[in-house]
Amino acid sequence: MTAAPPTALAERISRISVSATMKVAADADRLRREGHDVVDFSVGEPDFPTPANVKQAAIDAINNNFTKYTPAGGTAELKGAICARHKTDYGTDYSPAECAVTVGGKFGIFAVVQALIAEGDEVIIPVPYWVSFADIVNYAGGKAVFVESTEAEGFAVSAEKIAAAITPRTKAIIVNSPSNPSGAVIPTEELKKIFALAAEKGIWILADECYCRFLYEGEPFSMASLPGGKDNVIVMGSLSKTYAMTGWRVGFLLGPKFVINACGKLLTHSTSNPNSIAQKAAVEALKGSQESITIMLAEFRKRRDYTLERLRAMPGVTAQTPQGAFYAYPNISGVFGKGGIHTPMEFSSRLLSEALVTVVPGEAFGTHEHVRLSYATSMEELKKGLDRIEEFVKKLG
Repeated sequence: MTAAPPTALAERISRISVSATMKVAADADRLRREGHDVVDFSVGEPDFPTPANVKQAAIDAINNNFTKYTPAGGTAELKGAICARHKTDYGTDYSPAECAVTVGGKFGIFAVVQALIAEGDEVIIPVPYWVSFADIVNYAGGKAVFVESTEAEGFAVSAEKIAAAITPRTKAIIVNSPSNPSGAVIPTEELKKIFALAAEKGIWILADECYCRFLYEGEPFSMASLPGGKDNVIVMGSLSKTYAMTGWRVGFLLGPKFVINACGKLLTHSTSNPNSIAQKAAVEALKGSQESITIMLAEFRKRRDYTLERLRAMPGVTAQTPQGAFYAYPNISGVFGKGGIHTPMEFSSRLLSEALVTVVPGEAFGTHEHVRLSYATSMEELKKGLDRIEEFVKKLG
């Protein structure tokens, strides 16, 4: 008698969904392989090459045979470079013992949530939110508590709204400023109020600083730089966007030693060390010239302004001005009811099939009137894609 193969999956895997941005990117890639000319505005990935000095550091690492295992939480050299760069940029004072290097920023967030969030703990997440925040919390057995921000507020959540959402089960607040998907920047004074609220109640701040260097006005700010910030704030960072190193997969965490040590235990039994060659490249990125960031930011500003001008000229479309990152988050509700479209999901699906342009529907970020468009691509691609979106919108009537 032949036994039936096992079919049951663990319950926790049902708590999460496939990343919407990765799914859209996969759909675009499939169409390209079929020979279609797809304009992809879905994935937040700078189109700039990794800086030459960073690539050379990787080549040198290979030639010098730096290709073996390193400590699971990263080399002392890289942790020191991360702490030094964060001190220069934001005025903090972390030691290498308060730092862990992770395989990309996303796994750093995953590790922190796994280390801090127990079954039933609540995590406050401002809306709109990055696609993975809620799923990572759900996987840990926590409960995502969503706090709405509005277009009138520039999608910048207030301390007052966060305070209203706090309960005895609140364990953490996720702060992502500049924001993915909206490009919103929470004013520094409001961030200070959010920190004071969390510190008073003994709540963790999980600060996603992935886009902090891409700020169009003002100076970059880290909540960890506030007095007492190191006690309540976990910095979750990445080199992916800042240095156009998305494929190198280098992220980092900064926080109290006991939290970093707990995350380190998870790293030893999951990813082990980040790529050794990428770590050498990351050291050069952090210690070397920062000119590439200035160049990218100036270009993103030009692309942002062009994108907004085009979107705002389209019938039924409005758009807030992103203050950071490289995303536009236009409101497309003015086209609902036309051509059989009633949701961002339907809009995005039809736009891809009929106009060969990918955007990410707002449902992935917790809103129901928007789509996310990444302008981290060439002006040529931007013009072509926006031309197609405009034509598509006009055909809807």
